[in-house]
This record gives sequence, C-alpha cells and structure tokens, in this order.
Amino acid sequence: MGLVFSDLKLDGDAPVRAQPVVGEWGPVDVTSTAAKKRGRVLAVLLFVAALVVLVVAGFFWFKALHG
Repeated sequence: MGLVFSDLKLDGDAPVRAQPVVGEWGPVDVTSTAAKKRGRVLAVLLFVAALVVLVVAGFFWFKALHG
C-alpha cells in the first residue's frame, strides 16, 4: 500500500536550513511567480536601457573627439 500513495512531504532529506518556513497556508517569504516574471522583465528593460545609454554616450564622445 505504501507505493500507491506518495509522500506529500517534499522536503525529503534536505537540511532544515534549506527548507522554507511553512505557515498556515504554505511557505512563508517565498517569491511568487508573478514577482519572478516582473523581475525578469525589469532586468531585461534595465539591461536595454543601460545599453542605450552606453551607445548614446559613446556616439557623443566619438562626435566630440572627431569633431
């Protein structure tokens, strides 16, 4: 009968320091999927913005030096 039902404790043999704190309805202080999506989009936007700033600054330096 033990093979029919799986163990719902997903922590397994993980050490206690690696396990999330479990509250009444689930893990506490675990980042939500929506927050992860926002973070990924924000990271891409910040990277593109930094790249644009570098290209524009490089263009102006080039124009200033070559006159």
